[in-house]
Amino acid sequence: MTNTSKGIIFLIISAFSFAAMALFVRLAGGINFIQKAFFRNSVSFIIALGFLIREGREKGWESVAIPKGALIFLFIRATAGSIGIFGNFYAIDRLVLSDAAILNKMSPFFAVFFSIFLMKEKVRLVPMLAITGAFLGAMLVVKPSFDFSATLPTLAGFIGGVGAGLAYACVRKLSSLKCNGKVIVLFFSVYSCLLSVPHMILHWEPMTGLQLTFLILAGIWAACGQFAITAAYFHAPAREISIYDYSQIIFSASFGFFVFGMIPDWMSLTGYAVIISMAVLNFCYNKREHTQQ
Repeated sequence: MTNTSKGIIFLIISAFSFAAMALFVRLAGGINFIQKAFFRNSVSFIIALGFLIREGREKGWESVAIPKGALIFLFIRATAGSIGIFGNFYAIDRLVLSDAAILNKMSPFFAVFFSIFLMKEKVRLVPMLAITGAFLGAMLVVKPSFDFSATLPTLAGFIGGVGAGLAYACVRKLSSLKCNGKVIVLFFSVYSCLLSVPHMILHWEPMTGLQLTFLILAGIWAACGQFAITAAYFHAPAREISIYDYSQIIFSASFGFFVFGMIPDWMSLTGYAVIISMAVLNFCYNKREHTQQ
């Protein structure tokens, strides 16, 4: 099996894992979305801490030190990532699961946009057209209206995608600074948990054993998704496999239909088609550009 094939398999596993995470977040019921995010990040914290301690003991603690100039980007990544998770979880609780998933998948487009500023990358016509097209497609899913209470969940999901995009751009910047990936995950997990604590103290909602189990499962699936996506991009570059990440929409739509009886409306389906078409356009462009180099 080629490395590209392995990368595709890992990326599809990641997409399934994040769809399963969303399913268990929704199954946990009417608990506040910030409380749900806390438990999701707590599991990631425990797993990342375990791997970080093991790596520090095996390779020396200097291998997990924070490089010079990386701290500011760790804070920006953690803040943006927290906005991404809070927005995504708020949307998961209130939207058709595939709507929440597609809005979160705006993040690769915004990662390209923010990388222009963080990585000093050149502005190129086709990626910018893809970003613009994807934004218009997202508006079909968001369906803006003067009824703010109706628009808020989709708007939160969209803002969550923007936050995730900035977080991914910061991860690229941190990678260029040689910051250990496990340090990035641990820093984000601790930061996001601490950000959740004041709200949880003021608005704690008691949970049943089943709800707690669902949230722990959501955290485990989220961790599986993180490790799988890391393995995917270890085996193959994004230009060769990134389009397969959109399989999460299929998994989320399937979970939503079979578990909750959810069916997206025609505007959402049109928005999905536009966004995925823009992702395909960007994917083909990046692959062609690499071939010509």
